[in-house]
Amino acid sequence: MENNNPNYVYDNVTQINETDTTRRFLANVFLWMFVGLGISTLAAYAFANTPALLQTLVDESTHQLTIFAYVAMFAPLAFVLLIRFGLNSISYPVLGLLFIAYAALTGISLSFILLVYTAGSVTSVFLTASLLFGVMAIAGYTTHQDLTKFGSIMIMLLIGIIIASVVNMFLHSSGMDMLISYLGVAVFVGLTAYDVQKLKRIGAGLEYGDASAKKMALMGGLTLYLDFVNLFLMLLRIFGRRR
Repeated sequence: MENNNPNYVYDNVTQINETDTTRRFLANVFLWMFVGLGISTLAAYAFANTPALLQTLVDESTHQLTIFAYVAMFAPLAFVLLIRFGLNSISYPVLGLLFIAYAALTGISLSFILLVYTAGSVTSVFLTASLLFGVMAIAGYTTHQDLTKFGSIMIMLLIGIIIASVVNMFLHSSGMDMLISYLGVAVFVGLTAYDVQKLKRIGAGLEYGDASAKKMALMGGLTLYLDFVNLFLMLLRIFGRRR
C-alpha cells in the first residue's frame, strides 16, 4: 500500500550525504589499507624467499621456530590494541609508525603461507579475495539500507568463530576447521560492507584535514586491512593447494 504521508520516516533506510569531505576521508582510509597490504606483501615475500631472513624465523639445525618467529606471530595483536586504545592520546605520526610496524610484522608472520601453499593457489585466492572485497566495499558504500543490525550479527558470529577456533586447537577436527572457514568467509564478506558504510558515516561527520580525521582514516584503514587479510586467510584454508 502506497504511503502518501510526506513526513513518513523510513526507519531502515540510511541517507548519507556524499560530499568531498566524505570522499577524501574514504580515499585516505583505502590509502592506509593499501599501504598496509603492500608492506605486508613485501615482507612476506622477502622472508619466504631470502634464506638469511628465513633463518631468523626457523632454526636451520633444529627446524624449530625462533623467538623472533613467535614475536612476529603474536606482536601484531599488541600493536592493534595499542593503536585502538591509544587513538586519542598518541600523535598521528606515531600512530602511522605503529601501523607500518604492525603491517610489517603481520607480513613476516604470513611468510609461512608461501612455504605451505603453492604460489599459484596463493595468487588465485588473493585475486578472489580482492574481487569479493571490492564488490562488498562498493555494496557497503552505495546501499541505502542501514547495516547496523547486520553488522552486530556479524560481530557476534565473529566472536563465535574465535571461540570455535580456540576449541578446535584441542580437538583438531578437520570438519570443524572447514566449517569455521566457510563461516569466516561469510562473516568477513559481511563485515566489509558494514565497515565501509560505517566509515562513510564517519567521513560525513568529520572535517577533512584535522588531526582527528587523519587518525580516524588510519583506524579505518586498519579495520579494512583486517577484513581483507582475514577474508584472504579463510579462503586460503578452503581453496589453497599445499605444496
